[in-house]
Amino acid sequence: MRRSVAMGAAGVGALVLTRKELRNLGATCAEQEATLPGDEIVPAKGRSTMAITIDAPPSEVWPWLAQMGCDRGGFYSWDRLDNGGRPSATAIRPEWQTLAVGDRVLSTPDGRGWFRVERLEAEHVLVLRASIDVVGRTLVKAGAEPRFFSDGVWAFVLDELPEGRTRLVVRTHGVVRPRLLLGAANVLFWDPVHFVMQRRQLQNLKRRAEGVRPEPELAAVA
Repeated sequence: MRRSVAMGAAGVGALVLTRKELRNLGATCAEQEATLPGDEIVPAKGRSTMAITIDAPPSEVWPWLAQMGCDRGGFYSWDRLDNGGRPSATAIRPEWQTLAVGDRVLSTPDGRGWFRVERLEAEHVLVLRASIDVVGRTLVKAGAEPRFFSDGVWAFVLDELPEGRTRLVVRTHGVVRPRLLLGAANVLFWDPVHFVMQRRQLQNLKRRAEGVRPEPELAAVA
């Protein structure tokens, strides 16, 4: 009995450590602990901070972020999962470069789900927020949340590095209710999905900004 309990505790401990590593892939300890734009919007204890260094200046990375959206350039991740199967853009489109606080960045092809632009500093900060109920509908009015909902922030921070490079730090955090039920779903399902999708997005943003042809999805799976 004691051995089983000890093995179970060890397994839980390993899961916690692995989850923390995956949620903070590529980010330094300083980046994980830093206060970033958007942290003040939705207070939350749990968060993910992932990062990558791009061999291009912020001015060449920013346009890819500015044109994100299901009705625009996509999200540069696994398009079959988050862009309705439509390939994300592989070129900068001038008509997709206009973005302002309060704008909607569509997260579903049918336009029923979206992020709201909460903060925007060109070539430096883009903070998106999504408040949704349990069936995936985006909430329009703050303070009118249903019993089952989530409220999250997706922040992109670009810091200029020497020699014309960029450090891109991406942070996600939020709250869910009921906390116990949806929190368990996060650990078992959404955290792994987030790791896979966010890692793919960072890699594709790097390739695009550096002028490297994106990998086809089938090739990347193989």
